[in-house]
Amino acid sequence: MPHPIMYRDDDPGLAELRGIALAFPEAVEKISHGRPVFGAPKMFAVYGGSSKATGTMVAYPHAVLVKVEESERRALEQDRRFFFPMYLGPSGWLGLDFTAAAVDWIEVRELVDASFRLTASPRLIRTLDGS
Repeated sequence: MPHPIMYRDDDPGLAELRGIALAFPEAVEKISHGRPVFGAPKMFAVYGGSSKATGTMVAYPHAVLVKVEESERRALEQDRRFFFPMYLGPSGWLGLDFTAAAVDWIEVRELVDASFRLTASPRLIRTLDGS
């Protein structure tokens, strides 16, 4: 049984995230588990997520999930806009809730860039860097 679609094309921040994510070399969008997922070919960003950090599931339908460097994780976890996403959190991912505060799209671009660099092949990173 396929997962239900858990977003709409006019959801807050989705168009902006698409513009950012699809600008990376060989990036594509697909639907996985009912959510937009951006990969090249490995997944580097997801729109929407949920958390169960407090024992109760909390949905974050308007958010981006990104892989983060371990050295950055602790600082980001102190920011109330970030959450530990179910399933992906143990693999080094965090979520940024777009509804917690005004979205800084430069910050989102930097987070997606860092996530891309953690998941992409060396060839794609060279392409991104223009070498």
